[in-house]
Amino acid sequence: MKRVSPEPLGDLPIRMSVGTSVRSRAARVAAVAASRKRLDERWQRMRRRDVWNRIGVCLAAALVIWVVGGGWSRPFPYRSGYIPPRDVVAREAFGFKNGTPAEKIFAAGDTIVEGGKPLTPRDLQVLHAEHLTHTGQANWSDRLFYSLAKIGIVLALYALCGYYVYFHDRVLLSDWRRLTRLLVIVVVTVTAAVLVSRDAWRAECVPLVLFGMTLAIVSRREVALVLSLAVALVITLSLGQGLHELMVLTAAVSGPVIMLDRVRSRTKLIYVGLYGAAIMFVAVVGIGLLADQTFGAMYAAGWSPVDEGLTAQAGFATKLMSGAAWYAACVILAGFLMTGLLPFTERLFDVQTDISLLELGDAAHPLLQELAQRAPGTYNHSINVAALAETAADRIGANGLLVRVGAYFHDIGKMLKPLYFVENQGRDGNQHDSLVPAMSTLVIIAHVKDGVDLGRQYRLPQSIIAFIEQHHGTTLVEYFYRQAERQVAEAQQGGKVEEASFRYPGPKPLTKESAVLMLADAAESACRTLVEPTPARIEGLVHEITMKRLLDGQFEKCGVTLMELNVIEESLVKSLTAVYHGRIKYPDQQTA
Repeated sequence: MKRVSPEPLGDLPIRMSVGTSVRSRAARVAAVAASRKRLDERWQRMRRRDVWNRIGVCLAAALVIWVVGGGWSRPFPYRSGYIPPRDVVAREAFGFKNGTPAEKIFAAGDTIVEGGKPLTPRDLQVLHAEHLTHTGQANWSDRLFYSLAKIGIVLALYALCGYYVYFHDRVLLSDWRRLTRLLVIVVVTVTAAVLVSRDAWRAECVPLVLFGMTLAIVSRREVALVLSLAVALVITLSLGQGLHELMVLTAAVSGPVIMLDRVRSRTKLIYVGLYGAAIMFVAVVGIGLLADQTFGAMYAAGWSPVDEGLTAQAGFATKLMSGAAWYAACVILAGFLMTGLLPFTERLFDVQTDISLLELGDAAHPLLQELAQRAPGTYNHSINVAALAETAADRIGANGLLVRVGAYFHDIGKMLKPLYFVENQGRDGNQHDSLVPAMSTLVIIAHVKDGVDLGRQYRLPQSIIAFIEQHHGTTLVEYFYRQAERQVAEAQQGGKVEEASFRYPGPKPLTKESAVLMLADAAESACRTLVEPTPARIEGLVHEITMKRLLDGQFEKCGVTLMELNVIEESLVKSLTAVYHGRIKYPDQQTA
């Protein structure tokens, strides 16, 4: 046997390095190509008209906010009760008349107000006169640079918030109407905050808290918190305030937004306002002690439980406490106002709180009453599916109440042709016996479109109509499809049944709640066909239904995970086993 001499070791590193170099060059080329492809895709997306429409609306809103905040000139930064940390000197020479013919002249560099003392109304008048003189003498370049800087900050906040929303709540950006309404609310909030920020009120936190609570109801709490903080910064800049005032506004809006979870009762928002007020009181006292400042309008406006003269001589602690109480009262007021504005918020953004869902799920709803009269079998099926789906949805952290109400209405389209569905058929026979499979499939599939039409006719919310559209996804009407295949095979014509003609039009479930309803609907219907619904048979049937829809790609767009599907399956098995549990047979009972 010929012995093969080993390959010199010195050649190995050379060949290995050459191979590595080739692979790295190929990887770099592929990376460059992928990067160019991504850039091309983004450019093509940016060229779409709807994208430029959204950008235009955002720019228009930013321009309005810039105008409301007086973007061409610096705002007057002082307020009554403010304690300057140092002496305030005149930047320009100016004159001031204090209601007398004589005019007091201040030269540039003269001390206007001494530091360490609260500003009085006369101090504010002098400071305002100096401010008008200084801003009036500013040249056009200073005004231009200041305006560009201010609108640049607003646009930067828009970009940062838009980037965050794009990854956390893309619906706010993709839905043209929602985005427009959101921008309108932002503009209204900033405008209202500027209007109510005068010394007599100092209630700029009320519009901000209303904005934060509205977004917490419409969207997710973290999105509401980020956007509220951005609006608080815009309000602070528009008023010419500093870091401490921004901290006060942040404390005002953060507490209610964080605590506002699900609105299940009409007093929920009031309690949120009360809890937020407690947080606000503590925060204002803490910020005031750190900054050696007082906040709020109670001292400035002069209304106090004690005499006005005594109030003027009140100590720092009294002023700080009264200001904190004022801001706390503003947060409570925002809670009461939000309670009254809640129905309008739901209609404006087409969202449903638990209150509206409970009202919508009332058995006295005209659509449910009609369903119970015209298709009692379907009505009973919907009630059972609702119980199954709500329990399963709660198990995976989804909105169980929304699923329950959606299940009540998911089959309302069947009331138009109730006898074509097995749960409503009596002893008169099956209506499909006289139809070919393709026609029967059209009748079955039509209940989805009929249900959507009825939902819109009765003005059901879009979130409920989505359950009607998605509860079958694009699944196959398997019974009639198999029947059509048998007929073609028996005819021996060599034809082929088109599977797409026997599928529902969709769309596939887009939310976890719709996915839960799809499985609960199929499982409840299938379990009725079991002759002996033992726990083992129920478990096997539910697993088969789940796997069939998973492999069919029905859960591709809803974000449900395999672990959550397993939890849903376990919940459905447990609930169905309880429904079809066995009973003790009495000695004299006859077999049915």
